[in-house]
Amino acid sequence: MSQSFSLPDSHSLSDLQVYLSRAGRVEDGSVRLMSAAGVLAVYSAILYPRGLLDDTPTVLGLRTFALTEPVDLDVVVPIRSLLDRVARLQTAATPATAEDAIAVTVPTQVSTVTWAGISPPKGGWRRYGETDAARLVEAARAGIDEVAAAIPAGTGEQLVQRVRSEVWGAPVRGFDFLPTGAAFAAFSLGFLSPDEPVHLLGTGPWTRLSTSRGHVLVRQKAWNLQA
Repeated sequence: MSQSFSLPDSHSLSDLQVYLSRAGRVEDGSVRLMSAAGVLAVYSAILYPRGLLDDTPTVLGLRTFALTEPVDLDVVVPIRSLLDRVARLQTAATPATAEDAIAVTVPTQVSTVTWAGISPPKGGWRRYGETDAARLVEAARAGIDEVAAAIPAGTGEQLVQRVRSEVWGAPVRGFDFLPTGAAFAAFSLGFLSPDEPVHLLGTGPWTRLSTSRGHVLVRQKAWNLQA
């Protein structure tokens, strides 16, 4: 399996850096790197259950990046380690090398990340419709305010997780099958634009929100998709 991947230019490297930085501010953990057919898929965990009795939905962010050549890659690595490598490469870039391919070394992988064992399907998606970014931004901001108000300083981790599960597991207004956590992910990762609709797709227990900036994948009970 490859220990590096090559992006076509410094612009792609900057996009990766921005995405990793936003993902790290939400969940300072790990990202999953998967490559197929010359495309790198970078998954980040925004929300996921922390135990058997935790009803928090699994919500993943996804950005894809074109590679200069195909590589065999499927690893989970710490966000901070990958960000450090990307930042060093970004610092070393110059205007003269802006259009040159850039090789990124893969950090040492981790093997204790539970959410990474859940793989969203690559095909079979069926379009449900679309919504506007404003509705998701409204839901995300309301949820952020609700969580902040319900969790005073010094609150125990168990209560914090319960509050987050209740807030982010509640449906977005007008979409019973779409948890507010999906709106939070799209908003936090910078996937929403006021001039672009958000496409809603589904397959089995999965729902996907897609824009030109990225994707949010939500794993939920299959019967919710019939709502």
